[in-house]
Order: sequence, then structure tokens, then C-alpha cells
Amino acid sequence: MNVEKLIAPHLRSMSPYTPIVPFDVLSKRLGLTRDEIVKLDANENPYGPSPRALAAIAAADTLHIYPDPAQAALREAIAAFIGVPAEHILCGSGADELIDIIGRAFIEPGDAVFDLPPTFGMYRFEADVVNAQYVGVPRRSDFSIDVDAISMAVNNTARPKLLFVTNPNNPDGSSVQDEDIKHLLDLPVVVVLDEAYIDFSTQPSRADWVQRYDNLIVLRTFSKLAGLAGLRVGYGVFPLNVIKHLWKIKQPYTPNVAGSIAAIAALSDPEYLRDVVGKLIAERSRLGEGLSQFECVRVCPSDANFLLCRIAERMTGFRNAKGLKQAFEQRGILVRYFDRAGLRDCIRISVGRPEDTDRVLSAIQSLDV
Repeated sequence: MNVEKLIAPHLRSMSPYTPIVPFDVLSKRLGLTRDEIVKLDANENPYGPSPRALAAIAAADTLHIYPDPAQAALREAIAAFIGVPAEHILCGSGADELIDIIGRAFIEPGDAVFDLPPTFGMYRFEADVVNAQYVGVPRRSDFSIDVDAISMAVNNTARPKLLFVTNPNNPDGSSVQDEDIKHLLDLPVVVVLDEAYIDFSTQPSRADWVQRYDNLIVLRTFSKLAGLAGLRVGYGVFPLNVIKHLWKIKQPYTPNVAGSIAAIAALSDPEYLRDVVGKLIAERSRLGEGLSQFECVRVCPSDANFLLCRIAERMTGFRNAKGLKQAFEQRGILVRYFDRAGLRDCIRISVGRPEDTDRVLSAIQSLDV
């Protein structure tokens, strides 16, 4: 019996998501110790969790008990933090779980999912998983969104359902203005506004808009702001007529106990969170200014905790963006290269600590640029 034939046809032909690998795998591959690696490839918070979060996990005495399926304490803490009632909030194992729940709740095979590439690859991945019709509406060359093109695509596509908009966008860090978001909310789709990086932006969150727009969903995460990427805690802010259906299909015991405890403790330490955000914004500026001194590097403006850099092709030192990524890796510095349209001349560098910036600038200086 050929069991593989029983797998859904659209899954047999789809491409897997390409994740970033952890320190132990990198250490083995590069032949370097963890301390020798500067990991700037996944937009992780280099300062890690609040001491209160670490202490709360260390003191936890309920790790042998299943999590509260109602997420009551965590949702109340988030509600106080963002100023939106808890009944609008649903938490998950990272925002990725919520993207999956949204896809399963709204999409039937053939429904359309709209995406604004280049952007976070999880939206295309989810569209493939739920067998949606995927419609990509490319961003302009400066990574701004083309509202007219989006409107045309939605209005000319059969069975439109979801439109994913990352704000600030990953991988370039550009932001969408209020007026453009309002135009998108006039379209006959559910707008999923992913605010994973909003804490590093001068823009406010639009989470409270969910109480005024019944076709808006806002996603947030504890991975970037609170340094909890390894514990996988995210949340969404939903209209009440949507969230009641999402509760039906969500796995009952996520986020896990450790993640929930850490997230609640992190929210109780706003001074730490503000301090870390301030450090990363300052270092983003210093890294950008340092990289801009090199003729072959053009730094894109960013409201996030990373910088996208366009790399001019050269005949000395390194040949192109991919070559620069590989040259960095040989020196123990991990940055992100995207081998896809609109990004093949780019690398993305996560903002690290001052000593990480020093390593990056020293390395590129040594490469005869």
C-alpha cells in the first residue's frame, strides 16, 4: 500500500517553511562555541527576559498541571497592558498558532488569502496548509504597500477572505499609515494586522481598533518585546463575533504554563521592557549609521528591531549579498539572506547589543568594502 497517496494532494506538493536553527545546531555546524557566535538572523531580543520572568519560572510549582484553558490570568494581564477588554483576547503558542487558527476558521479550499510580499513567510505557508487560493500583491520598491493594487486584487478575485499586513513589515521594517489601514478595512476581507514589531516603532498599536472594526484582527507576540521567543507566547485581539468561533477550534492547553507565567511576570516589569526597547532603538540607529558609511551598503529605514540592507555587487571582498552573508558566517556572525524575488540583493541584520554591532562593523571593514 502506498500510504503517501492518502496524504492530501495539496500537502504532497507544498514546500515546507524554512525556520532558523538554534545555537546548538549552529555551534556544531560552524565549529564555534556559543560565545563565539553573534546570532543576528532571527530578530530575537538579545537581552532576554525580565529578571522577574526568570524568577517566576524558577519559582513555579504548577509545571506538572495542565494550563488554564481559559487563559484567565494571562488575558487579564494583557488586557491591562494594551487597554483592551480581556474578552477580545486569545493567546496561543506564539502568534504562529493564531495565524493557523485564523486560517482554519475562515478558509475553505479555494478561498483567497492576500499577502503583500516581500513579507513574513508564515502567511504564504498557512495559505498552502489550508489549501487557499494565494494572491500576492507586491510592495513597491521602497516596500510601501500599494493600496490601489490591493483593492483591485481583492475586488477582482473570487471568494476573498483574509488579507495579512505586517506592521512594521518583516523583513524591511517599514510601517503602514492609519489612512492606508482604514482603506484596507473598507475592503470585503478580514484584515489581519501583525504587530510583532510594533513596540520598536513610533506608531501606536491599533489593537483598540478591533472594538470599532469587525473585520480587523491584531496579532502581538512576547518573542520580541519580552525576550520569550523560546517559550512561544503570542496573542490576538479579535472582534467578539469572531473570537467566539476561534475558541471552538483552538487547542485547549496553549500557551504552556511556563510561558504564561513568564509573560505575566514580564508585563509586571514595564521598566525593564522600556529599558530594553530603548537600548535596541539606540543600537538600531548606531548600526544603521555605521553600515551607511560603506559605499556598497544601503540601509532601509526601519521601525523594527532589525535593518534590511541592499548590497551592491562588487568584484572585491565579496561578490553580492549572499556572498556577504557567507563571509559574515565564516566570522561567526549570523545574518539573514532571502533567496527570493525582491530580496536577493539584501541581507537582514537583527539589532543586537553594542558589542554585536562592533563585531558586525569590524567584520565588514575587514572585507575590503
